[in-house]
Formats: sequence, C-alpha cells, structure tokens
Amino acid sequence: MERIWDIKAYPVNNNRKYSCVIVLGGFSSGGGADGGHFNNSADRFIQGVKLLQTNQASHILISGGNGQLVPGEFKEAAWVKTQLLKLNIPDSLILVESNSKNTIENARFSKVLLKKVKLPPPYLLVTSAFHMRRASMIFRKAGVDIVPYPCNYFHTWNGLGLMDFLPDAGTLSNWEFYTKELVGYMVNYLK
Repeated sequence: MERIWDIKAYPVNNNRKYSCVIVLGGFSSGGGADGGHFNNSADRFIQGVKLLQTNQASHILISGGNGQLVPGEFKEAAWVKTQLLKLNIPDSLILVESNSKNTIENARFSKVLLKKVKLPPPYLLVTSAFHMRRASMIFRKAGVDIVPYPCNYFHTWNGLGLMDFLPDAGTLSNWEFYTKELVGYMVNYLK
C-alpha cells in the first residue's frame, strides 16, 4: 500500500527560494519536561527546519492546534515555536497557526495567515508521506498554491528486495494510517 499511496520525495530545486514552508502538525504532543514532546512523526519538524536553514524557504509556518476529541491546554504550534526559538531561529521567521483541529482547518487558517503577512505563493507543504496525498488535495481545494514535500516515510524506495516478500508486522500496523487517509481522501474528494 505504501508504494502505491505515498508521493515520492520531491527534489527541491536549490536555486528556487520559497517564501514559506508550511509544516503540518501531528508530530508532537503535550507533556514532557518542557510542556511537550516530539513523536514518531518528528521528521516533519526536521524537514521544515532543514528547508528554512538551507535557505530553501525564508519563513516557516507551523499549523496545528489541538486535534484531540477532548482538547486540553496544549497547542502544538505554540509549543513548536518554543522549540524553534531554542534552535536560534529568529522569531521574525516563524509563523504560528495554533487554532486548527484538522487538515481542512490547517489549510483554511494557514491561507488567511499567509495572506495577512503577504508572503507570495507557492509554498512548500511538509507532512508525512502517508498524509501528503490528502493534505495536498485539501490545500489546493482551499486555494493555497503548494508544492508537496513529503517526509516521514514508512518504507524506502530502493526497489524490490527479498525482505519485501516476507511477512512484516509493521506493514499491518501501518494499515490504520492508510485506511484513515484513503477514507478521508474520498470524503474530501466528493465534497
């Protein structure tokens, strides 16, 4: 499923500079010593920071509030900003959208914020590879001109190998992610 669904890595043109990289939340949670912690989707954060620090993008927008059914105090984008500041990323380069609870709101609220600060499109969109197909569709339907930058792959693209023919419990556990994405994609496609 991963090989069929995931969008392959985007080879960023090092000569092109984007005004902003939009990093979708879902890579950190409340708790931890300083109020939050990174989870197994932290590659979203790493790739966003890398794109900013290699001058592929001039600003970084973290989009994510609290998507829990019973939301608590934790606002992901606000906490992530504290982590970016600890990495000496200037406050003037960081945009925070901390009200969204889902991908549709990520797109809607990010569009408003980007228009307010007058950063021109297109924007690099960073999210996990399993989520990129649906996220791209939602952002485009919202009228946000994005270039997909998938990351956090569950597999590699190194061709077929012997291990691809052996049973793998990890593949079964990843079906939850792909089933959710496929259903979400179909619902948003039909809207």
